[in-house]
Amino acid sequence: MTQVLIVIAAIILIVIFFFIYSSLSLWFQSLVSGAQVGLLNIVFMRFRKVPPKLIVEVRIMAVKTGVEVSTDELESHYLAGGDVMRVVKALIAADKANIPLNFNRAAAIDLAGRNVLEAVQMSVNPKVIETPLVAAMAKDGIQLKAISRITVRTNIDRLVGGAGEETVLARVGEGIVTTIGSAESHKSVLENPDTISKRVLEKGLDAGTAFEILSIDIADVDVGKNIGAELETDRAEADKKIAQAKAEERRAMAFAAEQEMKARVQEMRAKVVEAEAQVPLAIAEAFRKGNIGIMDYYRMKNIMADTQMRDMIALTGKSSPKEEK
Repeated sequence: MTQVLIVIAAIILIVIFFFIYSSLSLWFQSLVSGAQVGLLNIVFMRFRKVPPKLIVEVRIMAVKTGVEVSTDELESHYLAGGDVMRVVKALIAADKANIPLNFNRAAAIDLAGRNVLEAVQMSVNPKVIETPLVAAMAKDGIQLKAISRITVRTNIDRLVGGAGEETVLARVGEGIVTTIGSAESHKSVLENPDTISKRVLEKGLDAGTAFEILSIDIADVDVGKNIGAELETDRAEADKKIAQAKAEERRAMAFAAEQEMKARVQEMRAKVVEAEAQVPLAIAEAFRKGNIGIMDYYRMKNIMADTQMRDMIALTGKSSPKEEK
């Protein structure tokens, strides 16, 4: 039993010695650097799943550059999933540039998914964003295409919860379209393209964003299509098609009316033929009743033949007037 206890104690001592020995170099490094970190604190970092080498090196870097950050703050930020090295570098850059930024704000920005170091660098060195080609039409119907360059710097106070670059680009594009659209003539815009940037800048487009717009410069303005003329042409073509459709409708209705009148004529002719068919029947009925005699019938036939002959003579004389001469 005593031997077992001795073995267990030896194992414990070996483990403790291993952890302490591996932490001695880090502890000594922090000690000589003036950023002392307790030896036991370094040992217990391993149990807290925190890399002691990273924490010690980051604290040394902070202290050497005049930024005071405790190991507890660094460990807490690491355990929260943040980038400890980037946050400390951002604090150093902000301190050197006289930008007010404390550890809690920098950690919040980092945990929000923003690159806090890039934000600080952009505050010192503003960034230029180029908008895509924006097309708009002036009141005279001429299309203009403009490209602008936006100079922005980070607004650290609005970095958490503020809109990004896409919102700035969309707002500037909308402002360019509005400014060009309100111009009486495209020539005035071409003569003074700076009026676009001035009017757009006056709108306060950086409100609610993570940036502060320093300037908006029009890089290029080109003349596009004559949209007004194209719209008038399209409208005239549409009116032409409508007129043609209405004319075709009237022609179809006239043709239908003509066919209806022809059908009526045929109907009337059928009635005439029907009425003429009743004449022989009436004559036969008159014969049976004794109202007319055979001589009366022949006289009627002679009169009809004489009438038909005269009609033929009249038609022949009308068709060939030269023979009469």
